[in-house]
Amino acid sequence: MGEFQGTVALVTGSSRGIGRAIAAQLVERGAKVAVTARRLADAEAAAGAMAGPGETLPLALEVSDADSVAAAVAAVVERWGAPEILVNNAGITRDGLILRMQTADWREVIDANLTGTFLCSKECLRKMVRARKGAIVNLSSVVGGLGNAGQANYCASKAGIEGLTRSLAREYANRNVRVNAVAPGFISTAMTDALDEKARAELQGQIPLQRLGGVDDVAEAVLFLASARASYITGQVLHVNGGMYMG
Repeated sequence: MGEFQGTVALVTGSSRGIGRAIAAQLVERGAKVAVTARRLADAEAAAGAMAGPGETLPLALEVSDADSVAAAVAAVVERWGAPEILVNNAGITRDGLILRMQTADWREVIDANLTGTFLCSKECLRKMVRARKGAIVNLSSVVGGLGNAGQANYCASKAGIEGLTRSLAREYANRNVRVNAVAPGFISTAMTDALDEKARAELQGQIPLQRLGGVDDVAEAVLFLASARASYITGQVLHVNGGMYMG
């Protein structure tokens, strides 16, 4: 029996990277997991590769579209019942210095990262409040606290997620719904794997632990906050960054 045996979870942006690692670990520990992506084929491919005592439900989901969010949550409810865990992981980047940044690039990042977190949280909270239980974990970023040149839109969206996290935690603690965030630092991905030795060394030089994190490092933090082990934790941002930001 897994730690999350029978628990219903929805993980946004879970066809690759950190989101996929989170969904896979939940399935390994017995959860029923809605695996989502913008393209259904991507969600199906990711879900099909996950193994464990849990179950998967691949869904197409555009987090910035309220109708798409409502349809995805309704599909979860129809299959398994109300979500007990929501992980808001989906996010995009459209980098550029602010004087060169197009308004469309600003809006697209805010819509996907921040508004998407708002819409998914709102839809799932309707169910969690009624059930008087639930856990939401939002994915922020180290740059939400540090800032980063060329990422004003992304940094603003992640800082906004942290503020949203605290507000929702205060609003729904009396309904036994906990809301926390995880803020990853530099995580090893296909993009960082493609860096040459010099660029990788420069990147690692910014990290006190002198190495990049892995997707499972982030997933473990998310699962902790979603679990009963964190039953007295809400409104917090857990930094997983090798010491880059020490709050």
